[in-house]
Amino acid sequence: MFFTAMFICNLLIPIIMIIAGYLIYKKPPKKINAWIGYRTKLAKKNKDTWNFAHNLCGRLWIKTGLILVILTIVAQIPFAQSADDIVATASSVIEGVQVIVLLGTIIFVENELRKTFDENGNRK
Repeated sequence: MFFTAMFICNLLIPIIMIIAGYLIYKKPPKKINAWIGYRTKLAKKNKDTWNFAHNLCGRLWIKTGLILVILTIVAQIPFAQSADDIVATASSVIEGVQVIVLLGTIIFVENELRKTFDENGNRK
């Protein structure tokens, strides 16, 4: 039972990435705002940076989320019959890796924004 609960919990980050990625790619917020969407300083410079960030981040989260779903399932299978403490440790490592990957996607999008736009939000 514990393994099943952890299995489901470990799939939450990748599944949320896929859903959120789809939403910000297909239906990004129409207006630049401080509440919903990909909201970094450079992404909020103007409508062009806003759209670029949502398009790139959305597509990246969909792809990365799908890859993480597969890797998460594969990484958990060996622990199916393990003791609860081992499952908990493995789950913590898996979730830690997922968070690092998620943060890495944000760093990637920010780097792409900087490559494409100057500090004022104008295309280079």
